[in-house]
Amino acid sequence: MPAMRRNAAAILILCALALAACGTAPATPESSPSPTTLAGQVARLSDEDLAGQVLMPYAYGQDATKVSAGAAKANQKLAGVTTPAELVTKLRLGGVILVGFEAGDPTAQDTANIDDPAQVRKFTAGLQAAAAKLPAGTPLLIGTDQEYGVVTRVKSGVTLLPSAMALGAANQPELTEAAWRTAGTELAAMGINVDFAPDADVQGASSVIGSRSFGSDSKLVAEQAAAAVRGLQAAGVAATLKHFPGHGRPAADSHGDLPQLQQTRQELTEIDLPPFQAGIAAGVQLVMSGHLDVRSIDPGMPASFSAKVLEGVLRQQLGFDGVVVTDALNMAPAERWPAGEAAVRALQAGNDLLLMPPDPVAAYNGILTALKNGKLSRDRLRASVTRILTLKRAVTDDDQPGLDVLAGQAHQSAVAAAASAAVTQLRGACGAPLVTGAVSVTAAKGRDASRDRLVKALQAQGVRVEQSTPPADAKVVHLVGYGDTAGDLNPKATITVAMDTPYVLTKSASPVLLATYSSSPLSLEALAKVLAGKAKAEGRSPVAVNGLPKSSCS
Repeated sequence: MPAMRRNAAAILILCALALAACGTAPATPESSPSPTTLAGQVARLSDEDLAGQVLMPYAYGQDATKVSAGAAKANQKLAGVTTPAELVTKLRLGGVILVGFEAGDPTAQDTANIDDPAQVRKFTAGLQAAAAKLPAGTPLLIGTDQEYGVVTRVKSGVTLLPSAMALGAANQPELTEAAWRTAGTELAAMGINVDFAPDADVQGASSVIGSRSFGSDSKLVAEQAAAAVRGLQAAGVAATLKHFPGHGRPAADSHGDLPQLQQTRQELTEIDLPPFQAGIAAGVQLVMSGHLDVRSIDPGMPASFSAKVLEGVLRQQLGFDGVVVTDALNMAPAERWPAGEAAVRALQAGNDLLLMPPDPVAAYNGILTALKNGKLSRDRLRASVTRILTLKRAVTDDDQPGLDVLAGQAHQSAVAAAASAAVTQLRGACGAPLVTGAVSVTAAKGRDASRDRLVKALQAQGVRVEQSTPPADAKVVHLVGYGDTAGDLNPKATITVAMDTPYVLTKSASPVLLATYSSSPLSLEALAKVLAGKAKAEGRSPVAVNGLPKSSCS
């Protein structure tokens, strides 16, 4: 069903964007587009409708119409409304992003919409009910950043995939596709129809993107990104490749700085662009423009505001004809301009969907003013809205899965296969059980939940775990995760495990080193099986770890 809708939508978009396409003559009073066609639908939209359709802000609260006093106050400050539903109505929105953050999340903002799957489904249904009353008569795009690993919005009650880097270590695209199909099905059940994933950045020496990247080999990243796209979109959820044209190499983080990409055009073409090309070939429906200074193309201008990058490279060179969405406009590189001006500049550069403007009312009014004074043409805005409505037709499905699909056995099994294939041994003899006799599990500060989960998983595999008073000869398994450094290592550990990027392992003296690249429940269960000798460490590190092989078991 989703594939059929996408094919039909592709035909409609071609008809709408090229007036002579499909044998259609330019519109005249006698041959105006039918209001039932996509072109007709866009033609009848007012300026206010057009301006709202390209906006995807966040709102405060965990329900569309009933929010806490604090959330109501925050919404008043944000946009002069009380509830998320009122924001949809006031700005005639085309989309809303759901956010949810915890300490340590590298993309953290100051609001959270997400509690659990049942709450999310009720919330999204309420948002769609508000959108149904708008003059445009189109459903909302409801998106979130469900990358898995360190950027995961819905954390409970769902099947948690291992990180992108873990899937790169497994390097089995069929497992990646199956895992992401599971993810898409569960997102759809909650009413989320756009996922701002997968990350198509090729990891370089920088640690900014880290385990959000599939790895440092362009071909591997391309294969994995395409597989993730196929999986998500097979479930009817639109995938998003990010951060175009590649955030894997600069040392600066675009949340606070404007990172510089020093690559030549040839280096970009050979290394950074292939994952985006592969995802586009797989039919990806969105590409996110990055707040990145591409020195070889448009020096000094963020790619997210550069027509040379978005129109010249993404549209013309790579042939992408789907929706281009900005990275969050409340990030520092985008806030060099007032919100209204930034919105207009982003559209002029080639973006279609404006994500998280810091002042959504100013963004909305800025677009309307630019339409009136001619700084932004209606044809340009209508082209974006046409792509957005095409996307909506592709991801809107009356057959929404029920919440009973979440974390089901079939989903757990599909993802467990990928998590198991990711476990990598970078030091130590392979084959025999890595733990015999008594075992004690320690962890870096703040990793108590992972430690406790591994203890239970080891016990389920028949391993004797002695936590309170371990004997002197007990093997010590030590866990480190996202952001941990050499200071978080246990010098007495027999086995050290990296649950995020494996770089910290170069500082460990443990005779056995393992990497799961993820602290998800299924990743730790897979680790327990390897430690107990019930499974092999089949993964290979998808990034180079100084002084260590990519696997000591192959």
